[in-house]
Amino acid sequence: VGKIGKGPVKLRPLVAGLDYNWELAGSVGSRFFFLTNKDAPRGRLVTLDVERPERKAVEIVGQTGDTLVGASLVGERMILAYLGDAKSEAELRTLDGTPIGPIGLPTIGSASGFGGKGGDPETFYTFSSYAVPPTVYRFNTSTGKAELFAKPKVAFNPADYIAEQRFYPSKDGTRIPMFLVRRRDKTGNGPMPTLLYGYGGFNIAQSPAFSAPKLAWLEQGGALAVANLRGGGEYGADWHDAGRLQAKQNVFDDFIAAGEYLISQGITEKGRLAIEGRSNGGLLVGAVVNQRPDLFAAALPAVGVMDMLRFNQFTAGRYWVDDYGDPAKEADFRTLRAYSPYHNVTSGRDYPAILVTTADTDDRVVPGHSFKYVAALQAADIGSKPHLIRIETRAGHGSGKPTDKIIAESADMYAFIAKWTGMEVRAH
Repeated sequence: VGKIGKGPVKLRPLVAGLDYNWELAGSVGSRFFFLTNKDAPRGRLVTLDVERPERKAVEIVGQTGDTLVGASLVGERMILAYLGDAKSEAELRTLDGTPIGPIGLPTIGSASGFGGKGGDPETFYTFSSYAVPPTVYRFNTSTGKAELFAKPKVAFNPADYIAEQRFYPSKDGTRIPMFLVRRRDKTGNGPMPTLLYGYGGFNIAQSPAFSAPKLAWLEQGGALAVANLRGGGEYGADWHDAGRLQAKQNVFDDFIAAGEYLISQGITEKGRLAIEGRSNGGLLVGAVVNQRPDLFAAALPAVGVMDMLRFNQFTAGRYWVDDYGDPAKEADFRTLRAYSPYHNVTSGRDYPAILVTTADTDDRVVPGHSFKYVAALQAADIGSKPHLIRIETRAGHGSGKPTDKIIAESADMYAFIAKWTGMEVRAH
């Protein structure tokens, strides 16, 4: 029992338990709007009337094929934000759920924001993409009109680049989305040096995002591909479950299939394909290099989880068992042992050029993972290409890294794969 003003107030629970998400989108009088994944792994919009004794959730927007990632009441309208095949989509609806229409976004990309309040129809959102730095728009929910509010000054023309989405089949036939980005003047010019990026874990979606280092790769005439692997959050809980625990091999199969697709479509060719992943993505790179060393010319596993039999013994590792499994359980141990990057380096095969990157004070994925992995690479008979490690000092897992260190590390990484994919670097 608490007090508001002078009178006592008895707290009344609206929903019980922690099994599902309940995200408040706004309220009108006693009617509360929630985004929830109860009975809907990809999300739905419901209302609860707090004055009704049963307080039963009433659905006003049901689950769709896309993942509902945000809802907000602005003015007299509801804005729903979706992840449609890993890219942002947004729409306006009335408060009873009736569609009004889509909110047009400039191109393939990611939008965030859309906050506001009832009675005020104005909201703001940020849009970005692979060649579009974060740009702010003002949006009026009454008129449905958007206008540019703030745009950063950059030393390149975003219109010089084209981003498209493609779909390809994985080993088991599952349809996997992929973003492909190139300079417009490079499309249709035959195979080019290509960087394939992936993550595939922890229910985290890989949506389009601006990255200055990756733009430098594109400026030099390389292609960038980002595969939306199972294990991520692109299609809700089912997509996540299809790439974790006993199903983790699906993630590696999806990534290998992405590389094969890029070669089969003439985007790149063997000897010109590099791969990159960070953290759980570093694990991904280490695993697929062991499984298909012939497919890749170069690899950049960054701050990766490489020893899958002891990952839970250090710092935050004990929290990852929900995605990876528990090495102390026999069934999980067998699965982990089968793909652990450190334990599956195999002599007698030619490996791609590999530059491992880590930092000496990383307390998320301890640098010992990378140290052991590169030691295993260097001890094995895996060909004449270099297998090196770059250790940043006085730095951690990545967050908060100073700009000068980001520039230095990125320059080393992308110069390395430029060398081993045959990129002809232009001088500026």
